[in-house]
Amino acid sequence: MRSVQDVEAYLGKMNRRYSPIDDQPGTFLVRGAGNMPPTALLVAPPIVVLRVHVGDITGDASMNGELYEKLLTINAKSLVHTSFGLEDGKIVLVSALELENLDYNELAATLDEIDVTLAQQVAKLKELSVKAQSPASSSQRNA
Repeated sequence: MRSVQDVEAYLGKMNRRYSPIDDQPGTFLVRGAGNMPPTALLVAPPIVVLRVHVGDITGDASMNGELYEKLLTINAKSLVHTSFGLEDGKIVLVSALELENLDYNELAATLDEIDVTLAQQVAKLKELSVKAQSPASSSQRNA
């Protein structure tokens, strides 16, 4: 069975910048490229959870239809290892991998997918989120 040490060794082998969270054993912040948000990686046997906070959802849920549709479309058409979700008013990109059979390639592919998805999608998602909150958008829906 794999362990926290195996996951940390994989991250080192990938030359990923990461740092352990001191007060949370088995938890790491993994840095991606540029100014993208870090990926939180938690080794919690029997799984490894990867999670990125992409942005916030504010206002009435009915005003975010276009944003929700975009998230579901990305999930269906573009993502293999990860998926977008909503949690407590936040947009998150998440993945859960089985620790027992985790290998280097699976973890690398998941982190790569997170990096590519953030680079390709975050700007558009923020645009849709802002659009949903604009006064013009709500007046159009109320018309």
